[in-house]
Amino acid sequence: MVQKTHVFNTKFETVCAILEKYDSDPHRLITILQEIQAEYSYLPEDVMTYVAMACGITPGTVFGVATFYSHFTLEPKGKYVIKVCDGTACHVRKSTDIIKTLEKELGLSAKKKTSDDMLFTFETVACLGACGLAPVVVVNEDVYGGMTKEKTIELINRIREEEAADA
Repeated sequence: MVQKTHVFNTKFETVCAILEKYDSDPHRLITILQEIQAEYSYLPEDVMTYVAMACGITPGTVFGVATFYSHFTLEPKGKYVIKVCDGTACHVRKSTDIIKTLEKELGLSAKKKTSDDMLFTFETVACLGACGLAPVVVVNEDVYGGMTKEKTIELINRIREEEAADA
């Protein structure tokens, strides 16, 4: 129980610092939410309610902004966010094979986007703007072109090995 209280206090200390930085100005709500999401990799519901109170606006306003902009997410994401392009160029070059491989390899599906160990989040996107490299996989900010099922498995295994070495 002590640990949970510590996590709770730490969470709100960080949020308070962000709010203080922007004087809890409701006109800076998007910037505030961006910084909070950068800290937690998503927008926790209790934090958004707290932000609403601190900024003197309704929780509905905060939730409205958070759900309107696709940049924001209300679900926790893994340390590595993997995006697979399934646009026309990538689809023609078998991105669906990569999608199926990742779902199987990570134990994920259309309904379950993040691995239980919070290491991976998998998303399919319409276009990554790198059609000449099709099929494309992006891990966080790193772009991998000309991907195959085999290269995808190698990439996942390399990330897992690096994580194991760092642990």
